[in-house]
Amino acid sequence: MDRPTLHEAAPPAAPARVLPAELAIVVPVYNESRNVPLLVAALDAALTGVRWEVVFVDDNSPDRTADQARDLALADPRVRVVQRFGRRGLSTACIEGILATAAPYVAVMDGDMQHDERVLTDMFRRITRGDVDVVVGSRYVAGGGVGEWDRRRAAMSRFATRLAGRLTRAPITDPMSGFFMLRRDAFMAALPNLSTVGFKILLDIAASTPEPLRVAEVPYTFRTRQHGESKLDSLVLWEYLQLLLDKMFGRYVPVRFISFAMVGGSGVFVHFLVLTIVLESLLTFGDGAAHQGRSFAIAQGAATLVATTSNFLLNNLLTYRDQRLTGRRLWWGWLSFNLVCGIGFLANVGIAHYLYQRQNYLIVSALAGIAVTTVWNYAMSSIFTWRKRG
Repeated sequence: MDRPTLHEAAPPAAPARVLPAELAIVVPVYNESRNVPLLVAALDAALTGVRWEVVFVDDNSPDRTADQARDLALADPRVRVVQRFGRRGLSTACIEGILATAAPYVAVMDGDMQHDERVLTDMFRRITRGDVDVVVGSRYVAGGGVGEWDRRRAAMSRFATRLAGRLTRAPITDPMSGFFMLRRDAFMAALPNLSTVGFKILLDIAASTPEPLRVAEVPYTFRTRQHGESKLDSLVLWEYLQLLLDKMFGRYVPVRFISFAMVGGSGVFVHFLVLTIVLESLLTFGDGAAHQGRSFAIAQGAATLVATTSNFLLNNLLTYRDQRLTGRRLWWGWLSFNLVCGIGFLANVGIAHYLYQRQNYLIVSALAGIAVTTVWNYAMSSIFTWRKRG
């Protein structure tokens, strides 16, 4: 019997249709390699009957969290990975994870197993009824709790929650929650106005939508971390305050500039403190009494160097925390910041002197010089010192 020709051969079988995910769980992670497989197994057990996928967004963890997730993805197509280089931040990780999936419903949760994945089923059942935009896992409704938090952390959470209530425009008992589920269309409506500052993405979304969100809440109890170390540190309150400032004033002034100016204000205090200490030391213990002019020049130089270094380190820690410099880049950054501020200082003196000669208003001339220098230092250091990479 003759073989069929190429044109007579039977057509290849159509690939089996794979239904798209109806729910995506976005999980920002950093150094969570031990928790990733535990979370995938927990989601598989909790979301029976739901077409789901999980999107891990990893900020290039040193413990190879992304590789661990990719190994799981080879065996389970519901696991996906977004690995970021040169960028850090929980809010931006959540946004990129949500934009990386087509699912009409998206949940956000931590990768440290402290959020109860079993509550996702109740959240999904509630949000698919169609009368709410977001379902929040709340620690502060009946049946919820903060687990084993100490008094200090519980008090800080309550204080931050009270501040947040003024921005959400919707009745949310736990606007600081990092565990929630929302409709894609609600997220897309908020997207153009998101601040992406700090770590409280729910508060950012709730304060950025054109219309107040329709909210439902389900209780959950915050669990104790099993593996790894907490990512929360003493600076999370600063990031939270930055988010509040951005939602209140960001349409007029960039929140980074506000932070930069605040750090600059602290530098003025440092400058005069060092100037006083060094000058008094030279006049008391050296021969400064006979050479006051030289003593002042030395003290002024020391004060300028210390204050500029203080401003650089604080800006690196606070203002540009998501782009902070380390290692060799820290030293080059310090050098470029000093050069930028040196030029700014010359501009300050020149502008103030020019205005004083023509207007003879000391305070106005001085403030004008300071304002121009602050803007210059902020703009140039953003370009040359903390320029974005990746």
